[in-house]
Amino acid sequence: MITKINHIGIAVRSLEEHIPFYRDVLGLRLIGREEVADQKVKTAIFAVGEVRIELLEPMAQDSPIAKFIEKRGEGMHHIAYESDDIEGDLAGFKNKHIQLIDEQPRPGAHNTLIAFLHPNSTGKVLTEICRTKG
Repeated sequence: MITKINHIGIAVRSLEEHIPFYRDVLGLRLIGREEVADQKVKTAIFAVGEVRIELLEPMAQDSPIAKFIEKRGEGMHHIAYESDDIEGDLAGFKNKHIQLIDEQPRPGAHNTLIAFLHPNSTGKVLTEICRTKG
């Protein structure tokens, strides 16, 4: 079951360029940085209440984030919802004819399992379902 909004993903060309806005202007706490090699992305996560902001910088020109920025520019990339049963939720979405990008959860940043739903099935919003491991 979906339990809350986990984070909002924002595509940026440079973490170093954007971190000062979130940290110094908005006063958000930087809670972690990570490279996710298989997704070719560097992340920086900020806490704002129970929700997080995830900045996403491409590590290669062929990464999904680089392609997104090339097509749409920097900005909101996805919204992620926390699930307490990611496998069950994916099966339920599939039964409701929601187009899945990921049929099975895969490792994500910051100790999570993740799966994406296609924007064609979600009102044109890339939707991530995630579950924190442990």
